Amino acid sequence: MDIRILVVDDDQDSVDLVEKILKKDGYRVLTLTDGRKVEEEIRKNDIHLAVVDLKMPEVSGLDVVEMIRHHDSDCAVILMTGYATLDSAVSALRGGVVDYLRKPVREDELLGAVRRALAAKGLALLPEEELHRNIGSAIRELRKKRTLTLKQLAKRTGLSVSLLSQIERAESSASVTSLYKIAHALKIRLPELFSRV
Repeated sequence: MDIRILVVDDDQDSVDLVEKILKKDGYRVLTLTDGRKVEEEIRKNDIHLAVVDLKMPEVSGLDVVEMIRHHDSDCAVILMTGYATLDSAVSALRGGVVDYLRKPVREDELLGAVRRALAAKGLALLPEEELHRNIGSAIRELRKKRTLTLKQLAKRTGLSVSLLSQIERAESSASVTSLYKIAHALKIRLPELFSRV
């Protein structure tokens, strides 16, 4: 499934960071730096999840949540803020927000919140995308555990640094032959690589 996430934050650097994290994880990301344009975006696109900054100059994150709810009650919303207070957290949760993250947002926290929100709606990435991401993560983890650089692994496998990097980032699917060469270079059997996925 093509999962679409809308990121709304008046800080372009924050938008860019969240967009990069989400795209790397396989999601389709739309961004806005003006919360007033949310209604138009929700009307034009089928959005599964919105990641919204709480404090914005023209319109607050809670106002954006109301706009989203008005047009699409099924869209999950995660709020982010650099100014977390108990009152704002309670207001957010009462407004139907599924999670509340502190800024600057950490990659693992953001991805965990997104995955939980989508899983609660019965949504997930395509199984193939998930498989590619898990294989790439397992290879990167094993390579780092053995203190190998991509260049060293390339030398051991006969594969290019570029291809290995793409496999680790799940930007390219690896052939069985490539996976066999990688597993051999990492001194594990191919079934062991899949058991980590």
